[in-house]
Amino acid sequence: MAKTIIALATPPLKGALALLRVSGDDAFAITDKLLKTPISGIMERSLLYRSIYDGDSLVDEVMLLVYPAPNSMTGEDVVEISCHGSMVIVEQIVSLYLSHGARYATRGEFSSRAFYNGKMDLIEAEAVNDLINATTVEAKNVALLSLSGQTSELLSPLKERLGEMLGLIEVGIDYPEYDEVESATLPDIAARCKSLRGQIQGWISQGKEGLLIRQGVKVALVGLPNVGKSSLLNALLKQDKAIVSPIPGTTRDVVEGDLSIRGIPVHLLDTAGIRESEDQIEALGVERSRRSIEEADLVVVVLDASKKNAEDEELLRATENKKRIIIYNKSDLLSEKEAGKRYVSASEGDVDELKEAIFEALGIHEDAYLAPSFSNARELGLLKEIESYLALAEQDAENEATMDLISHSLQLAYAKVKELFGEEATQDLEDEIFSRFCVGK
Repeated sequence: MAKTIIALATPPLKGALALLRVSGDDAFAITDKLLKTPISGIMERSLLYRSIYDGDSLVDEVMLLVYPAPNSMTGEDVVEISCHGSMVIVEQIVSLYLSHGARYATRGEFSSRAFYNGKMDLIEAEAVNDLINATTVEAKNVALLSLSGQTSELLSPLKERLGEMLGLIEVGIDYPEYDEVESATLPDIAARCKSLRGQIQGWISQGKEGLLIRQGVKVALVGLPNVGKSSLLNALLKQDKAIVSPIPGTTRDVVEGDLSIRGIPVHLLDTAGIRESEDQIEALGVERSRRSIEEADLVVVVLDASKKNAEDEELLRATENKKRIIIYNKSDLLSEKEAGKRYVSASEGDVDELKEAIFEALGIHEDAYLAPSFSNARELGLLKEIESYLALAEQDAENEATMDLISHSLQLAYAKVKELFGEEATQDLEDEIFSRFCVGK
């Protein structure tokens, strides 16, 4: 980490401006070599107008944001260069820094340096990537809650309570002869573990909702040929994405599109009508439809409200083990509607009932948009491990096992809490996490 790094922090495209980020012990010294007026010695964050030179040749007139260590994003000396947005200029500036001893940053290296230098914990660092990849305002807000440290604040009391429990157990093991010294009892340990498990189970449930807000869901529209799946897709997307025809079997492949329902990213799959066909191409499309059903988080079974088909029951049986919604299309052809059924009319753009049904099926509570949560696979996986170790300690305490055995389970839970923060994360794990970041982050 002693090496000074540089990277483009904005997309590598022509634009009005581009932003380059430089971080490391020699960030100021290298920058001085490209300027007529040096910046070394600046002790406070500063915004400066400067010209960058390659020898005596002017490269560009720029604005420099100067951040002396440790008051920077990475905890190191940082220079952010706002230059004109020509990639020719960007490449010239990068080449100058490389020629003076800097190297190009790897993916996520700025955030990883911030983590190693104690500027953020691993939960906050991962939130940087979540923020960059957010596709809805709601997903952005969830990421900001973690980036601001609110998610980490949830975890700190758990770490303290586990540490306190372990301390009381160790006192009882190491100093059994001192009756006046407070130590843990088996009923007390069981009660504490049960309380902590309930809290963690709540976090896991809330985290799954946060994961849906951040990553979204894959929804497959399935049904018999000519029930209006393609029209439904077009109505939901508000564009002519799929070809609509009265001829059964028009859709031969999976047609995809994206929309947002109450801030949840929804990836729609319009599948080929499911039926037996001797047409080789249509049969291939039907096979892909079946795979889409298996891969989807939610299946929307589209039935024709205007008539009953003998194959409807077979389709319902084929999807009964999936999370699904049953919707009746072509409601505009009905004079009466049956109670308890959901109706839409794709041809008239009446799909609000379906949007509401999709949102209800996801089971997301309104407070999930506002509450900090552990909403990625790593965090949820570790929480499940912590809960399982606490369950084991609770069971051992209820069965009057030895304190040594109970302490071992609690120590494993404590280690997993520290791993959540990144305090005992392995180098391989950290490399895997930061490799998903943008280069300039």
